[in-house]
Amino acid sequence: MTDITNSKIEGSSDGSICTREGFTPNIIGLYGIPGAGKSHYLSKLEVLSQSEVTHPFQFFEGTLVIDSLIPGGLLAFKELPEEQKVKLREKAICSIKDECTIGRTNGVVAGHATFWGGKDDSEIIVITPKDLEIYSHILYLRTDPEVIQQHRLRDWVRDRDIVPLEHLEKWQKQEENMLRTLCRVHGIHFCASSRGNDMESEEMFAVRLMSLVTDLGHHNEHVNQRNAIARLGEAMDSDATRDGRVKKMLVMDADKTLAPQDVADMFWEKVSNHGASTGAKNPLKKLFGGPGGYSYHSFRQATLLYEEATNDEVFDSVCNEVASEVTMYPELVSLLHQAAELDHVGAVVVTCGLQRVWEKVLEREGLGDYVAVIGGGRISDGFVVTAELKADLVAHIRDAYQVEVCAFGDSPLDLPMLIQADRAIVVVGDEDSRSKSMEAALTDAIKTQGLVATQVVLPSTATPRLDSVKLPLLQLSQADIEAILCDSEFRLIHGTNNSATALLTTQTRDATVAGPALKEAHRRIGWYLAVEYIGKVIGLESYQIPHVQGGHTEGHCLRGETRTTIVPLMRGGGPMAEGINEAFPLAMLVHASQPEDLKLHHVEQQDSIILVDSVINTGKSILEFIEHVRKLHATVRIVVAANVVQDKFISGETAANLAIHGNISLVALRLSKNQFTGSGEADTGNRLFNTTHLA
Repeated sequence: MTDITNSKIEGSSDGSICTREGFTPNIIGLYGIPGAGKSHYLSKLEVLSQSEVTHPFQFFEGTLVIDSLIPGGLLAFKELPEEQKVKLREKAICSIKDECTIGRTNGVVAGHATFWGGKDDSEIIVITPKDLEIYSHILYLRTDPEVIQQHRLRDWVRDRDIVPLEHLEKWQKQEENMLRTLCRVHGIHFCASSRGNDMESEEMFAVRLMSLVTDLGHHNEHVNQRNAIARLGEAMDSDATRDGRVKKMLVMDADKTLAPQDVADMFWEKVSNHGASTGAKNPLKKLFGGPGGYSYHSFRQATLLYEEATNDEVFDSVCNEVASEVTMYPELVSLLHQAAELDHVGAVVVTCGLQRVWEKVLEREGLGDYVAVIGGGRISDGFVVTAELKADLVAHIRDAYQVEVCAFGDSPLDLPMLIQADRAIVVVGDEDSRSKSMEAALTDAIKTQGLVATQVVLPSTATPRLDSVKLPLLQLSQADIEAILCDSEFRLIHGTNNSATALLTTQTRDATVAGPALKEAHRRIGWYLAVEYIGKVIGLESYQIPHVQGGHTEGHCLRGETRTTIVPLMRGGGPMAEGINEAFPLAMLVHASQPEDLKLHHVEQQDSIILVDSVINTGKSILEFIEHVRKLHATVRIVVAANVVQDKFISGETAANLAIHGNISLVALRLSKNQFTGSGEADTGNRLFNTTHLA
């Protein structure tokens, strides 16, 4: 018996082609111990393939190919020394690949992997290193040993040894395990397949087998991406998307992002209860921990493992059981439900995991009609989701649909997607269950790939990743949810033509008014903007107050007032900020002469930041403050309040710059077309503080 698990694959010594530039066929081996039905199903597949025009196949009986290569045929072959037999077997598989290459077809080959050694109860391995170089896939016919024994006894064409039933069972198990190992080592996709039950006829099984063969024959990374983008197109194909109403897409990973569970672990634990023989508790761990890692090849092999573990009916049943035990994070359920109410926000789950489970989970949460799921688990899905595909889908949403993408993920597989997104949010779970490799990968992505992200810790008792400077914290409070869902185009509110504005503006434009009187005028403007406009932008909340007639009644204050920071840009914004603070007395007031005066602790736990300046001309200072705030907190609501804003500031490129930063509102008493920039005696700051003589 020859051990070829780690054999070095050498080039063919017979001068065969084995490759031709421009086309490499998929060669699929059809294996099983003698009597398993290889020849029988090969002929059925050949008949069924006649309708396969786009991806044609050729079918080969391995022994007949060998028979044609040697004078005297198989009888002469059997008399050869083992070394010459190996060379002829290798010549046979090379000639099969050459024929498929020339004909530009895929091939299916019925072959032998082992023969039973007879008295010593051992296997004789006959699959060759060249087979393992050329095969792209191996399908193994896992046939009931009793059926195999009947086939062998009734075979009058071949001289079959009489082998006890227990030997057939042992032989089949050993051969399958050997081939599975060899395929893993040599990068060949492997799938064991058998008739599901007595209700599945040979014809039905052959049709199922042909469907699998067809998929294996034509599927590649290009097809994978094309199919996934088509599925994304279905998810995006709504009236809202077509007419441009959707401005933002939430793209979410599933396992350990939407919920703390990993549904693959749950699936493989439960599937054994349905009679499946999976070997390992979760065979995917060994698969993804191997040399292929989380590649397209490995995810395709994972799909084949799901296929061989269960039929469609059992798969759906197990997915139901798993979905019933998945508990989504309430904060993300709330986020998605609120998103569903907004015309400008869409949502899609893109998962490397089981699409069917997450569809069922979302249906249970009442989100099935709103959130599409792009995932895998079955050949019929048409694709597998890799880290690279996640990034491609996000880029496609962003570029093809011109939609802003906010992506959520928890693991290194999500980092390419998070890097491509306009806004990236890392979901951080319990330290015991979350990805152990994410910390280093996240640090590298921030340092070398320019990732800018925030983190949300779920549950809130979990330990954050990195630190709140590299990865600022979100609480997913109502204010954070609103910030995530808001239309990124900034909101402009002004009272240019109001009668109140005309009255309030009079003293600010009177050249005889300066010092304390002008400060008071600015303070009143700040108070007016607060009660008339800022309260509408941020919203109000009610609380109980004692009524003058006894008992209690409803009072109102700014929503999240204690979590609001008022920042006057010194020195001109000071008096207006005092007026705003008078309207919102529980807010924090932080004076800032430059952006760096605003520290992380002024921002990180807040819902709203109100930046206050008396006059905005070019907007350079305000934009610097906004950029600084965004470095400290990616989604906090920013309200800019000003007395006068030049209308040039809120048009064209500047407006686009504001929109990029997201969740920004500008509240102004009036807009001005006057391009005059005050200086000296005309400077607002000098007039407020009686320093015109120093200018």
